[in-house]
Amino acid sequence: MIYFTKDSLNFLKQLKKNNNREWFNENKQRYIDDVKVPFETFINDLIEKMQPHCNDLSITAKDAIFRIYRDVRFSKDKSPYKTKISAIVSPGGRKDKTIPGIYIEINDTEIRLYSGLYSLDTKQLSNLRTYLSHNMQAFSELINDPQFKQLFGEIKGEKNKRLSKDFEEDALHQPLLYNKQFYFFTSKPAKDILKENLINSVVNMYLIARPVSEFLHEGLY
Repeated sequence: MIYFTKDSLNFLKQLKKNNNREWFNENKQRYIDDVKVPFETFINDLIEKMQPHCNDLSITAKDAIFRIYRDVRFSKDKSPYKTKISAIVSPGGRKDKTIPGIYIEINDTEIRLYSGLYSLDTKQLSNLRTYLSHNMQAFSELINDPQFKQLFGEIKGEKNKRLSKDFEEDALHQPLLYNKQFYFFTSKPAKDILKENLINSVVNMYLIARPVSEFLHEGLY
């Protein structure tokens, strides 16, 4: 099934140049017809396709999709709208970034698929570092899997400059212990959203990401 059209990408491209309420209100029906409704349909179908592979995935698109309206209260950039559409498809949806799943983001130039761990509290980070230090060989095998490396490359994220002494020696062998975040992503040209096999392609990417994501999640508790 084809969910999006060139009009979907054109709207996002034009929104980037006209990020103001007047233009958006004049083009709101375009947004609904070409972007909002197709994305909701796509995410609902994606959830259904992922359910056999993802335990407890019982959310709907409403639970997964982020609003297009920006929160500008604490931002110097007062542009009122995001120039992308995005959603987290996982058992926790957009409200929990620590449950394995995928974050999908579409703008006028590319589609990005993220997984891993992005937002961790102090206790979770300490637990994860302990888990990784005790299972470094298994972790290394997962992140060096040829399919994973070809699609996602490497684990990314902000790093601490220093570690507690408990992890310093292990970090000599696995520098990712310095990370405060453990996420990874792949990007494809935006025109890929116009393809009939979009859903199957995203599910396949999720299946490649899943072993690493689930391993990281196991270390949080």
